[in-house]
Amino acid sequence: MDSFTCPRCDTEMVARPLGSDGEVMQCPEGHGVFLSRADLGSLIEAETDWHRNASQQTTPIPRISADMVAPPAAKAHARAWVETLFR
Repeated sequence: MDSFTCPRCDTEMVARPLGSDGEVMQCPEGHGVFLSRADLGSLIEAETDWHRNASQQTTPIPRISADMVAPPAAKAHARAWVETLFR
């Protein structure tokens, strides 16, 4: 992909990998991202797959008993696959 500048701050955008075969251009100041049409299509497909499989990864709630201790604090779960790219 060609180099781009952020339309808001004129900083050169940084290329980041998007899955295994694409890339996203991201403003280092956090103003936004740019994707080619093909990369946007790949992102939409990956997001759809993530949501399709997310329910299979859930675990049942354990029964509460007197000998239980609080689990360690966990990272907040991503609301969408795209959030996993920017952590």
